[in-house]
Amino acid sequence: MLQLLQTVRRDLHRIPELDDQLPQTTAYLRRALEDLPCTLFSPDGRALCAWFDGGKERAVAFRADMDALPILEKTGAPYASCHPGQMHACGHDGHMAMLIGLAHTVAERLSTLPRNVLLIFQPAEETTGGARSICESGVLERYGVERIYGFHLWPNLPAGTLGSRPGPLMARASEVTVRMTGRSAHIARWQEGADALMAGARFLCEAEACTGKLNREQGVCLLKFGRMESGSVRNAISAESTLLGSLRVDSDEVFQSAKEELSALARTVGEQYGVEAEIRFSEGYPPVCNNPELYAASAAALPELRLLEEPLLIAEDFSFYQRCVPGVFFLLGTGTGIPLHADTFDFDEQVLEAGVRFQQRLLELA
Repeated sequence: MLQLLQTVRRDLHRIPELDDQLPQTTAYLRRALEDLPCTLFSPDGRALCAWFDGGKERAVAFRADMDALPILEKTGAPYASCHPGQMHACGHDGHMAMLIGLAHTVAERLSTLPRNVLLIFQPAEETTGGARSICESGVLERYGVERIYGFHLWPNLPAGTLGSRPGPLMARASEVTVRMTGRSAHIARWQEGADALMAGARFLCEAEACTGKLNREQGVCLLKFGRMESGSVRNAISAESTLLGSLRVDSDEVFQSAKEELSALARTVGEQYGVEAEIRFSEGYPPVCNNPELYAASAAALPELRLLEEPLLIAEDFSFYQRCVPGVFFLLGTGTGIPLHADTFDFDEQVLEAGVRFQQRLLELA
């Protein structure tokens, strides 16, 4: 198994592709699966699914993401990217390799498994949320999927160990854009202006206090701004300020509260400084929330599973599947400490063998 996983992972690592434009990746996966007793199809014209029909009434699904990142690789590995400026820096090559390994297990055990098996190779996890269109295609309902699992390589866990938690695991992420539109005037006649810079600065300071209160009272709520633009010269009141930030919460309820509180704050600051205030929130991905009952059953089958104490503030579009069927998302340790999305990201493929063993046990779960 290890040789298969290593070969597949390194082959895929050499041909990283972005978003939903994945012709080489998809073609490779098709070749890797075509001799197995499964039906290959695309539910939305972009993803690739492998359906193993064992004649059972219900099915279990496993998902791997296919897309890479627009990063220039600096690992120096002999299997480094052949596509300049594109790299599998988030472990998706490993996720796909694990599902190919699992496919061979399913092929061998299909008649004895308690469920049919659907393997989903998904595009656009890093960009537009490719999981959404797969869910909207109705494929989970048509194939009787009653549970779904996902795995992600995780540098901050020891190599080959597994971590997760019931309930919220990963955050809902929303891009926040705030625009204050005022009126410019020379600072010698500042009374004639409407200071968009002061308004933006006030909103910036008070927004942190606002979300801090929600974090204490309702659940995880973090808002940080990474960029602010305002004004054009030093001796004139700024006519416009733009703030670009990111909001992370652990539930839809906290997201709604944050939208309401921050929108009210923007209006108040706008009135205070005589500027027009506009705030916009992207919908982003829903929070990854593990089904408690399925988590408990999965944990019983995986006694070495580590319980993570707190939700993580990153986002993952696996959450769309969990809106359709019960699902559990796991983190598989690489033990390297090399951050995801780093241009030096790499790992020992032996962790993939451990991951497939975990998946095999979930296959057998009644």
